[in-house]
Amino acid sequence: MAEVHRRRIPVWLEIVLLLALLAAAVWGLRAGYTRYMRSAYPVEYEEYVEAYAAEYGLPPSLLYAVIRTESDFNPEAVSSAGAVGLMQLTEDTFSWAQYRCGVEEELPQEQRFDPETSIHYGSCVLALLEEMYGVRETALAAYNAGMGNVNRWLTDEAYSDDGRTLKEIPYPETRHYVEKVLKAQEMYQRLYGIE
Repeated sequence: MAEVHRRRIPVWLEIVLLLALLAAAVWGLRAGYTRYMRSAYPVEYEEYVEAYAAEYGLPPSLLYAVIRTESDFNPEAVSSAGAVGLMQLTEDTFSWAQYRCGVEEELPQEQRFDPETSIHYGSCVLALLEEMYGVRETALAAYNAGMGNVNRWLTDEAYSDDGRTLKEIPYPETRHYVEKVLKAQEMYQRLYGIE
């Protein structure tokens, strides 16, 4: 029986085909990873986030990160402390924000569940805290633990050397919160290329 000779593919062509398959696999994995990460870090309520970020001079990535951390974009979220809505505003914080942000007529507390209202006044509170403390991490700690706690920590040398920056946050929940928001902000910047 005659032996059939198969024509062998040149080595250089095998290498090119292998590299093309590898590149396609890497591209597919990267696209899948990005799609997965974007589902974990969604961009919702863009119209409100963009508008109030601009009005209060905040990066949109920060607002998305706070909303994701506070409520995971659930406008009906309610915490054990009584904070509600996308940006988890308590009754006292909501009243204070309305006063500080200059509303003509005070809104009812139920408005905290409204996405636009929550983003508006949550953004106002964040901007006021950043202005007050001048350090984003300190402002985020105050957003979570309250200004009274943060003011007390800033005057304690165990927690602050300069009265502005917290070298340590004594509440583990608040420490974790600040870290989580800042990591989420980085992810929003990386995934969407937003400020």
